[in-house]
Amino acid sequence: MPTAPETTSAATLHPKSSHPRWLRLAHWLNALAVLVMVTSGWRIYNASPLFGFSFPKSITLGGWLGGALQWHFAAMWMLVAVSLFYLIINVVSGRLSRRFFPVSPKGFFHDLGSALQGRLGHADLGQYNQVQRVAYLFVMLDITVLVISGLVLWKSVQFPLLRELLGGYDSARYVHFIAMSLMVAFIAVHLVMVALVPKTLLAMIIGHKEHV
Repeated sequence: MPTAPETTSAATLHPKSSHPRWLRLAHWLNALAVLVMVTSGWRIYNASPLFGFSFPKSITLGGWLGGALQWHFAAMWMLVAVSLFYLIINVVSGRLSRRFFPVSPKGFFHDLGSALQGRLGHADLGQYNQVQRVAYLFVMLDITVLVISGLVLWKSVQFPLLRELLGGYDSARYVHFIAMSLMVAFIAVHLVMVALVPKTLLAMIIGHKEHV
C-alpha cells in the first residue's frame, strides 16, 4: 500500500531570516553613529586631553571643537534612538532571552577555548555562542555607560544625581573615555572575527535564511 507523501511545513517553504531587516538596519545605523561619535569624540578630547597624548587630526572628525561637538551630538541622538529601538524589539519579542541567554563562566570559557583553537562552528548564524552573547551584552552595557557619562559631560548641572553616581564631572570624563576605548577594542575584535568568517558580513547585509 503506497505511503502518503511527506508534507512540507510552512517553515520549510518559508525559511525565517536569522538577521531580519530591522536588525540589519539597527546594526548599520548604530555602526555609523559609533563611528561618528568616536572620531568626533577624539577631536573633543584633543581640546582638553586627559592623558599625555592626542589623537592625530587626520583620524578625527569635525575640524575644530565646535564642529566636532555638532557631529557628536547629532550622532548621539541617532545612537540613543536606534539602541532603544533595538532593545525594545528584543525585549518585547522575547529575542533577548532566546538569543543572549543563558550565559555562564563555564560555557563562556569553553566556547572561548574552542574559538581560539578554530573549532567553533558557524553553520547557524542565528545561534550565538556564549562568547558572542557576552560580547553583545557587554556592548549594550557599554553603550548605556557611554550615554550616561555623556549626559553628565553635556548637562552636568541638569543631571546632578548621575554626576554624583559617577564620582563628579572629572571622573565622568575618565569613565566616558574608558567606555569609548572598550567600544573601540570591541570593534577591532569584531572586525577580525568578520575577516575570519566573511559570511557573517554577507548575512548582515542581505540577511541569512534558516529553517525553523
